[in-house]
Amino acid sequence: MTEIAINAFVTLFVIIDPIGLTPIFVALTPGQSRAQRRVVAVRAVLIAFAILCIFAFFGEALLGAVGIGMPAFRISGGVLLFLIAVEMLFEKRNPRREKQADEPEPHRDPSAFPLALPLLAGPGAMATMILLMDELQGDMQAQATVIGVMAGVLVIALALFLAAGLLERVIGQTGVNVITRILGVLLAALSVQFILDGLRAVGVLGV
Repeated sequence: MTEIAINAFVTLFVIIDPIGLTPIFVALTPGQSRAQRRVVAVRAVLIAFAILCIFAFFGEALLGAVGIGMPAFRISGGVLLFLIAVEMLFEKRNPRREKQADEPEPHRDPSAFPLALPLLAGPGAMATMILLMDELQGDMQAQATVIGVMAGVLVIALALFLAAGLLERVIGQTGVNVITRILGVLLAALSVQFILDGLRAVGVLGV
């Protein structure tokens, strides 16, 4: 169970990337008080949690309804995660996210869009939840562990959002860049593992 929890935590932490989202949270809440930022952060995390739970429990059924098998989704999910890893390694992820954010006006509530979706609960996080839950099909305790880990990662994101101003001053942009690259390397390895698992499931690599 510990191995499952660690694997889920590393994967989801890298995909959701709370550290990389913190400066964007600051940019999305200009001129807001600490109390206003707290409301936005809590609402965004709760919406993201609901979205990821929906994909965790019903994502595979949705794929089946449109005729997509899990091996195909595992391979495509691995490719998607690998592309995210490349973006992280070559400093392309945050500029894209900032473009998605589109600098909303101070009075606009960014909690649902773009904070919850697509920044916290983006395509990569949705795919990861479906893949992790599929691997543990039939093991309710292990699946509950994955949901708990996902909630934990979102709580970390919430804590970082609430401490955004202080963190920005402490680690600076250089610190954010270094951490992002380390996480990018880990994600690249994890994405290749997803692809290999998908190829093995269709008999390309054997058992």
